Amino acid sequence: MGSLFLSTSLQVLSLLPPSRLRGIRCSKEDLKGQRVAVIGLGISGKAATRLALARGASVLAIDGNEQLIPLEYEPEFAEFTNLQTILGDCDIAQLEHADRIVVSPGVPLEEYAISALMKSGRNVMSELDFAAEILPSSVKVLAVSGTNGKSTVTSFAGQMLDHLGIKAFVGGNFGKPLSEAAILCLNSSSVEDIYQAAVVEVSSYQMDIPSKYFSPSVAVILNLTPDHLDRHKTMQNYADIKCNLFSHMRDDKLALLPIGNPYLNKAFSNHANGCHLTWIGDFPGIKIDMEATVAKLKFPTTDTIAHLQLSDLRATGAHNYINAAVAAFLVLGLGVGVDYHSINSIVKRLTLLPHRIQVVCTDACGIRWVDDSKATNIESTYTALLSLKDQKSIVLLGGLAKVLNGEDSNGFEQLVELLQHHRAVITFGSSGEMIYRALCDGGLSIPCIKATNLEDAVKHAKSISVKGDVILLSPGCASFDEFRNFEHRGHAFQELALSS
Repeated sequence: MGSLFLSTSLQVLSLLPPSRLRGIRCSKEDLKGQRVAVIGLGISGKAATRLALARGASVLAIDGNEQLIPLEYEPEFAEFTNLQTILGDCDIAQLEHADRIVVSPGVPLEEYAISALMKSGRNVMSELDFAAEILPSSVKVLAVSGTNGKSTVTSFAGQMLDHLGIKAFVGGNFGKPLSEAAILCLNSSSVEDIYQAAVVEVSSYQMDIPSKYFSPSVAVILNLTPDHLDRHKTMQNYADIKCNLFSHMRDDKLALLPIGNPYLNKAFSNHANGCHLTWIGDFPGIKIDMEATVAKLKFPTTDTIAHLQLSDLRATGAHNYINAAVAAFLVLGLGVGVDYHSINSIVKRLTLLPHRIQVVCTDACGIRWVDDSKATNIESTYTALLSLKDQKSIVLLGGLAKVLNGEDSNGFEQLVELLQHHRAVITFGSSGEMIYRALCDGGLSIPCIKATNLEDAVKHAKSISVKGDVILLSPGCASFDEFRNFEHRGHAFQELALSS
């Protein structure tokens, strides 16, 4: 009788969609006796390792960097005897014997024969999906993706929920990995006391492996411009991977897309399963009157149009009106008992994350220093220049330029028209020479100076600046030629600014 009951139960579970399966079967011991391989031991990989161990699995932790400390020697993992770390080369046969393979977002699918393992039917999962499997269905998920602005929208949505007294996890691609939330839920006897919602930033790397369990209640792709094409190859493939976000969203779930993007429109039609589609720039969705600084929000299930006042928003730039309106729309659509009157009351309390058009200081010479180190692509730099179009700036561009459809210039000539209104440009870093050539060939008429690195660029900027100028770091490039990440670069710039 017990066997019949178990068999029937498993048949019923197999018929349920992933959104219903999420949180049903998992417990502290649900992976006992199984072997989980975790590939990539950065922040996400370590969190996934902790989650797998908490679920009772034996874990094989793998990373190609031989200089890392094996996890067994780190204090947080010292108590576990069912953990083995492999650094450097890894025998693929070890992965073939794993019951599950959890891949960190920084690991391309070409490595470790991951693509081949997926095609062969092995249970390969992203860290995001591995965590979502544990997340109880009572926790409503708000997901944010896009090329630019996703961290700001994630942060704004999280701040709104916090100010409204709704307990929410905020993280994913920035801050804490979703596995951290899953561990907390796993260890709690009352999940509702921990989280009512999870606000999750989702990168294309996290969606490279199609999900089984990640099923947001509301989700947005803010925009799609050329980025990460060294990994995704084409814009359509990039869009298809982004739209994996919507694969398990049905019925009353709410998807939000920018109006008029052909790549996303095509990709969405291939991935959507009947959820409500709304638009940034049209109804149902969001329309913004920039002159009146008012956002109009209309949901597909009502004729009512809510008005969101944006004039009190402290964040610089019209793009942040869009970010705040999108965050409000998603929070309202989440279904956690929030009304637009409450949202209106807290817009003025929203604050930006660091390194995003962040005013560092105004020095003794009357020069204002602005840190936009998060601008790791040209579109982000374009946005920063628009935000400061009425102020004379000395603009610092450089670092490691990203692949842009194979073009030698990487698209920096697109900035020339906006740059003409500023004081000067200083290029630096490994792509500094290329950026200098692209701007000059594009007809830049203001002074353009080549520097070696960021410190040298700042020295040049200080030497030509006059009272009232802005020294703007908005590099349009990745930071990895000189720094660990954009935060490291931003901190270095701030130290140089504060020591001026």
